[in-house]
Amino acid sequence: MTVSATGRASHALPWLFLLYAAASLLHFAHNAEYLAQYPHLPSSWSRAEVYLAWCVVSALGILGYVLYLRGRRLLGLSLLALYASLGFAGLLHYTRAPFGHHTAMMNITIWAETAAAASLFVNVVVLAARR
Repeated sequence: MTVSATGRASHALPWLFLLYAAASLLHFAHNAEYLAQYPHLPSSWSRAEVYLAWCVVSALGILGYVLYLRGRRLLGLSLLALYASLGFAGLLHYTRAPFGHHTAMMNITIWAETAAAASLFVNVVVLAARR
C-alpha cells in the first residue's frame, strides 16, 4: 500500500461510514414503513423490531469507528468490516422473492445500502492492509 492510498482511505473513512449509515437507515426505514408490502417477509416482524435491528447494527458500526479513532485500530477496523458486511444482508430479500417482485423503491434502497456497504468494506480493507 502506498502512503497516498492509505491517506485517501483514512480521509474517506468518516464519509463512507456516514454514507453507509444513511443508506442503511433509508433501507431499514423503508422496510419498517412498508413491511407488509415486502414480499414474503415474516408477518411476525413489527415496525419497531426493524428499527431496533437498525439500532443494533448501527451500534456495532459506531463502536468500531470510536475504537478506530481512539487508537484501537485493528479492533475498530474489524468491527467496521463486520458492520459493512451486514450491509450485504439486504440482498437476502432476493432469496424470498425475485428482483421483479420488489417495487422500484425497494430495489433502490436495497442496492443503495449494498453499494454503500461495499464502499465502506473496501475502504476498511485498504486501511487494514497497511497494518
